[in-house]
Amino acid sequence: RKMISTVWFKAKKSVFGEPAPKVAVIRLEGVIASGGGRFRSNINLSGVAEQIEQAFTMQGVKAVALLVNSPGGSPVQSAMITDRVRAFAEEKDIPVLAFAEDVAASGGYMISLAADEIYANEASLVGSIGVISSGFGFQNAIEKIGVERRVYTAGESKSMLDSFAEQKEEDVTRLREIQDEVHEFFKSMVRKRRGKRLKGLRGKIFSGDVFTGNEAVKLGLIDGIGDVRSVMRDRFGDKVVLKVVGEKKSKFGALLGLKGAKNIVENGVGSMEDLPAGLMGAV
Repeated sequence: RKMISTVWFKAKKSVFGEPAPKVAVIRLEGVIASGGGRFRSNINLSGVAEQIEQAFTMQGVKAVALLVNSPGGSPVQSAMITDRVRAFAEEKDIPVLAFAEDVAASGGYMISLAADEIYANEASLVGSIGVISSGFGFQNAIEKIGVERRVYTAGESKSMLDSFAEQKEEDVTRLREIQDEVHEFFKSMVRKRRGKRLKGLRGKIFSGDVFTGNEAVKLGLIDGIGDVRSVMRDRFGDKVVLKVVGEKKSKFGALLGLKGAKNIVENGVGSMEDLPAGLMGAV
């Protein structure tokens, strides 16, 4: 039976030629954060783990492409996705290429570091290697409307950076210590994955600034300008097949043509919710 199968395979190749090279494509679009819901989608490991596994176990796959379009979010989810992609890439010995679309900033860039090579459009926004925490101070507002704040804690630092209390210098100092630690973690990932390809002043690269695709090439943050189709055709030939893994389309959104609007609303809400005050920093 094995001999018959081998003969059939060789005969099939002689008749139909070599099978077209196949590239698995994983789309990573939106804010990086845990959770999600019916009307909002985030990028997180639980949401993309199955796609990652399918991509690397696809029969005959020659490479995996990550299409990244994200302003960032959770440093933890970003790092976990990066680690999962790298684990499969090394286990299966399959190259990974990342393609920044509109933006691959902060956590979006961290995920791109999972790739062996990174590409972008000339006008893509790339980088933002930094950490941010933001919030509001409402202590004067509640005084004006006659609201009394009552908070009871066990642990002197439990209510640090309370939005309804006066800001304490020691709380800000502690927050900055945590931000610096996360920033160092991010920078170490960039150094490890980009290595000698990094160019220019490290102070500029790690300043938290964003760069256009052209600037990112000069700084060594990415490897070139290009989109998934053109790069993969150059790499594997004109017959290369790009197979998107696990893409789910909203029937309601597709019917009304609202896919783009839906993403704008989701990403806008996510951007506000995923940059909270206190210790919940975002990259």
